[in-house]
Amino acid sequence: MNLSYWEQKTFLANIDFAIVGSGIVGLSCALSLRKKHPKAKIVVFEKGILPSGASTKNAGFACFGSMSEILDDLTTHSEEEVIQLVRNRLDGLRLLRKNLGDDPIAFQQHGGYELFSDDDTKLYETCLSKIDYINNLLKEVFLGENAVFSVKSDSFSFKKVKNRLIFNQFEGQIDTGRMMMALIQKCAKSEIFILNSTQITSFSSKNGQVSLILNDSNEISAKQVFIATNGFASQFLDQGVTPARAQVLITKPIKNLHIKGTFHLDKGYYYFRNIDDRILLGGGRNLDFEGEETSTLGTTQLIQNKLKDLLRTTILPETAFEIETAWSGIMGVGPQKKPIVRELVSNVYCGVRMGGMGVAIGSSIGAALANLSD
Repeated sequence: MNLSYWEQKTFLANIDFAIVGSGIVGLSCALSLRKKHPKAKIVVFEKGILPSGASTKNAGFACFGSMSEILDDLTTHSEEEVIQLVRNRLDGLRLLRKNLGDDPIAFQQHGGYELFSDDDTKLYETCLSKIDYINNLLKEVFLGENAVFSVKSDSFSFKKVKNRLIFNQFEGQIDTGRMMMALIQKCAKSEIFILNSTQITSFSSKNGQVSLILNDSNEISAKQVFIATNGFASQFLDQGVTPARAQVLITKPIKNLHIKGTFHLDKGYYYFRNIDDRILLGGGRNLDFEGEETSTLGTTQLIQNKLKDLLRTTILPETAFEIETAWSGIMGVGPQKKPIVRELVSNVYCGVRMGGMGVAIGSSIGAALANLSD
């Protein structure tokens, strides 16, 4: 790529802070850096025309974990660690709403529901029996609130699931396209450059500067670099982050669609909501863990057919629908749910491994990443 003198001088010279990735973490990091360093030159590099991972490709759940997910976390984390995970997710959501406002991101708090298939009797009974335990465990996080989770009868006419749903009164939903637009507009007002279709392919730290290779050809430099690529982080990290593709589809508008709120099924491996009188449904990674452990965007017949089957048999069993489009996003997961926020080498830092909770924790991880700067 041949860059003109003007391009190099204006956009790529004398960079104080370079951020790799323009998703929620990257732009939150950039805005936090601007507050901390009002005069610094901040440039964000994004390999796609839009954020490439999951920030504009997810379902827009403002959530902190369903009942079965929290119980599953307790098998690999201590009670204190799970409490901290939930607290971090809530703090991140509060920060997102504080930074952008509820209207710009279309935040709504209709609550969240967990469904259990007729075949999941054991999991269903376990979750019902643990409601008081989990509510008590999370009481301090929700300032003494006694009923984070409760049981509600199914008023949505779902099929092939238990007729009692576990309700989470604090779960919300947002429009992630509007969220990213608000972040981009705020960055523009803060004189933060966002350069799309510019991929950082490698870096090296030397002599108090970080050398960056842009699109496998151009070498530029920055005083400090912040990696916020989440699902694509394995390019820069040796271990700790594995890409996880999440496939999604959305229907065409459906008249008199009465489904309201956010919904989880099968330990959160499936999730759906009403957006603009359409059903947005995603998940199915558990059908092919190995195949979905990829950083390649795309959809598969196996998972898309399962999503369509869920619509026909469970979610909209007596309603005609048509699929409008399908897509996928790339998450970053690992053996632990805690994100990785640390220095990689001198003057290079990372904030990655959102574990499918980017909407919840992206803002706070971006701020924590910026706090590592000099």
